[in-house]
Amino acid sequence: MATIQMRVSPEDLSQLTKGSERIPEAAILVIFGASGDLTKRKLLPALFHLEQVGLLPERFSIVGVARRKLGDEFAADMRAGIVEFGGVDAGDAKLECFAKRIGYFALNFDSSADYEALKAELDRIDKEKGIGGNRLFYLATAPEYFAGIIQNLGAQGMARPGQGRVGVVIEKPFGHDLASARQLNQEVNAVFDESQVFRIDHYLGKETVQNILVFRFANGIFEPIWNRNYIDHVQITAAETLGVEGRGPFYEKAGALRDVVQNHMMELLSFVTMEPPSSFDSDAVRREKVKVWRAIPPVPVLNAVRGQYGPGIVEGQRVAGYRDEERVNPESGTETYAGLRLGIENWRWAGVPFFLRAGKRLKKRATEISIQFKQPPLLIFNRLANQGACHEIQPNLLTIRIQPDEGIALRFGAKVPTAPEMTVCPVNMDFDYAAAFGESSANGYERLLLDAMLGDQTLFSHRDGVEINWALYTPILEAWAEKQPEVFPNYFAGTWGPECSDHLLEKAGRVWRNDLGKRS
Repeated sequence: MATIQMRVSPEDLSQLTKGSERIPEAAILVIFGASGDLTKRKLLPALFHLEQVGLLPERFSIVGVARRKLGDEFAADMRAGIVEFGGVDAGDAKLECFAKRIGYFALNFDSSADYEALKAELDRIDKEKGIGGNRLFYLATAPEYFAGIIQNLGAQGMARPGQGRVGVVIEKPFGHDLASARQLNQEVNAVFDESQVFRIDHYLGKETVQNILVFRFANGIFEPIWNRNYIDHVQITAAETLGVEGRGPFYEKAGALRDVVQNHMMELLSFVTMEPPSSFDSDAVRREKVKVWRAIPPVPVLNAVRGQYGPGIVEGQRVAGYRDEERVNPESGTETYAGLRLGIENWRWAGVPFFLRAGKRLKKRATEISIQFKQPPLLIFNRLANQGACHEIQPNLLTIRIQPDEGIALRFGAKVPTAPEMTVCPVNMDFDYAAAFGESSANGYERLLLDAMLGDQTLFSHRDGVEINWALYTPILEAWAEKQPEVFPNYFAGTWGPECSDHLLEKAGRVWRNDLGKRS
């Protein structure tokens, strides 16, 4: 397949990025669970990237909080993590100064006395550096600690001080079913106002996800055909080649439906299908997303399939099956693959099937959204095909690549030059982020952390959206829990998943797209 590359000129890029800076007010960022991998691999590198481009305030402090007594070694470890995982030069002149902003506080999550001492320490830093009471608490702990931390912050008066802006960032998973999500929402909102709460989904920090709205609403040629009259179906795929990577106990409780589909994939679905918001502020965007989710009727259990990987070969390496992974039940019924078909019953999308799939140990790592358009009338080409003078014509396909080869491709048919007959070849118009704007070491948390510090909730989940999505998927999870799968594992590692997933599309007269990733 031929590819037409598209690139933004350096001159255009220079003009477009002028005046785009948003610098938050002075603040203290308090990270609970700071001794975990997330802080070292993602959060601190992202914060330093903001520092490099001048988007952190001069008066800014980071306080890592965890149960282990680490002291000064914490800052040194975070500095090493910024270099290793952030694509940063160890000799960067800003790195040493940034490391001096990092502090550590050992705390027992259940000790009210420790929270009282933490408040005193934050007050000291605030007074010493003239912060002005602005604080952002980031919960990067295991979910079972969320409620306790929030209650203790409220008990010590740290949730709603008399001055400054205070917010709380909560990592997923936000509940494990509808009942637990509702309970956690109640516990959070008993301490923090909803305007202070930032439920984070790192997928929304990806530039390609945010670009979906720009692609749809800033270009006049796509939105008129973005509906049931022109679109045949939509596929959303989140495929991983990795296994559980030592997180057996976590994944045993989660599974693919909870871990990826209920949150990440529903966010992607909403960006693709929502109506144009009146503005890009948080209330307007969230309102349109919630409208989409409310328009999804209950998914019949027959329209949801599950799988679990067995041993196989991934990228040339032999790998173990899920049940042989470290700290996994050897008779586990946890799904490592989930696929489903759903619909959206509104004026724009009625009758258009949406197919979602997410899995581990698949053939290729790729997160993509594929919008396949309906075939136009092809009577003239059918006659040529019957005469042996024309090949089968493929439908137009728009592909939004979220990761790893971020970009957008549009497939259309073109006549093969110099061919004596009407030979049609599919070609791609391909926009590649790295080729157009240059490589980036950003990990997606940069935008989300910056927005949280600014109080912008546009890219964060509202409690209503969380509960609507759990209401959609909890019946499927309950049905799966009541009836264990008859055959697990049911797909080899290194393949595209179980046969039952292929049958799901076959019943609808479609097939999964498995030529994922950038095509040259």
